[in-house]
Amino acid sequence: MSEPKRLHPAGMILDILLAIRHSILGFLPVVAIALANSEWLILGIGAAVFLGLIIVSGVLSWWRFTYQLEEDQIRIEKGIFIRKKRTISKHRIQSIDLSQNIVHRMFGLTKVQIDTAGNDNDIDAALSAVTMADGKMIHDQLKYKKRVEMDEIKEESGEITEEVEAKPKKKYPSKKITLQTLVAAGSTSGSFGIILGLFGVFFSSIESFIPDRYYTQATEWLISQAAQLLVIYGVITLLIVWLIGILQTVIQHWNFTITRYDKELFITRGLLEKKQSTIPLKKIQAVGMKESIVRQPLGLASLYVEIASGDIGQTQDTHTLIFPLMRKKHITKFLQEILPEYHYTTEGLVKLPTRALPYYIVRSIILPTIVTIVFAFTLTKFVWIPALAILLFVVYAYIQFKTTGYLINGREIIIQSRMLTKDTAIVPQNRIQSLQKKQHLLHRKQKLATLDASILSKFMGRHFIVRELRQEDVDRIADWYSFRDKAE
Repeated sequence: MSEPKRLHPAGMILDILLAIRHSILGFLPVVAIALANSEWLILGIGAAVFLGLIIVSGVLSWWRFTYQLEEDQIRIEKGIFIRKKRTISKHRIQSIDLSQNIVHRMFGLTKVQIDTAGNDNDIDAALSAVTMADGKMIHDQLKYKKRVEMDEIKEESGEITEEVEAKPKKKYPSKKITLQTLVAAGSTSGSFGIILGLFGVFFSSIESFIPDRYYTQATEWLISQAAQLLVIYGVITLLIVWLIGILQTVIQHWNFTITRYDKELFITRGLLEKKQSTIPLKKIQAVGMKESIVRQPLGLASLYVEIASGDIGQTQDTHTLIFPLMRKKHITKFLQEILPEYHYTTEGLVKLPTRALPYYIVRSIILPTIVTIVFAFTLTKFVWIPALAILLFVVYAYIQFKTTGYLINGREIIIQSRMLTKDTAIVPQNRIQSLQKKQHLLHRKQKLATLDASILSKFMGRHFIVRELRQEDVDRIADWYSFRDKAE
């Protein structure tokens, strides 16, 4: 592709919709003030001017945006008043992801997200709307070697040689989630509380727009209902929220499929918004599994990878989900097929010594103890509430103590810990950036120490911290890390 190309015209629609979505919250206070003073004309004029500026800006941004694909790089020019020219070499590209939302699918388009190796978010680039054929061509030309591309071109044109024709296509291992597993993932996810919180935020936001007479009538109606009916209404509301959480998970991870290629993982997912993403194997710093309080008794876990990346300000987490839900007994086989470089086992996991338990209990009850003291002097009749919380935090501390541990497995270390969710991470020796041993006075007297192992991750990195290990255990890990353990 030698000539610069513009994005598909549907890109204007996407930019306009995105600008409206980002600006709508900032415009709400103006709407509230105008409605309170019945300034309908001013509100209409302001909305028209606001919408007009967004449309004009979207059209000009689309017109001034061009991209040019060359053999080993892509060039992008954009900017209405200040022109920015960016050249991205294929050798710096870490991943190229394709995604489709509803507008994309209506026009047969895709979004191309190009991520590079580095800490500068401005180096990355996105083509918001190109045809699916162009998107795949950009992905293939910038991601794969020219020889592979030429073989594919010859194969499509019928010019493939007998030697290539006779060569069997390599089969790559792949794992696809079932609908039943997706429903189970949605049923046991933590989205229930999030959705309930969003309901509360939404109601508090629109409460000021509800006329007082309607608000009063609704309040009187609720008070007039029998307690049994209110309980039924509450149960129905919770059931609806729970079903919404399931639906959200199914839509987000619909047809989730992960495929292992020679140098990367390829993931496709999504119902309304289809996403294709690649994870270079060299960027993976650790593999982990999370078990929530609900999932752990059922023997279920979600799998993720920690990625070394410099992306700042992204909405995604510092780790990337590689399978939404799986039975723990199937994790070993999954890793053997998809990520054979990593090995999962918990047999021989080294637990914390009994003398470490008081530290976990003390740390967990500091805050509820302070609240209990405050209640004892101010709200004596309700002091039992924070006192009960202390007991619950003691139980939590004991569970956290029993969960925490480590295991050296060849050239990997498995670190298990818990906040609310049980987290087990498999960290290769060569991915650990630094390892620290921390001790204070009491630790030294009791021969305890805290281990802090850090790896590269987004922006600040991630630390795996195991508190109150035996001092000899931390020394053993340090020897293993520094290649001084003669037993290895």
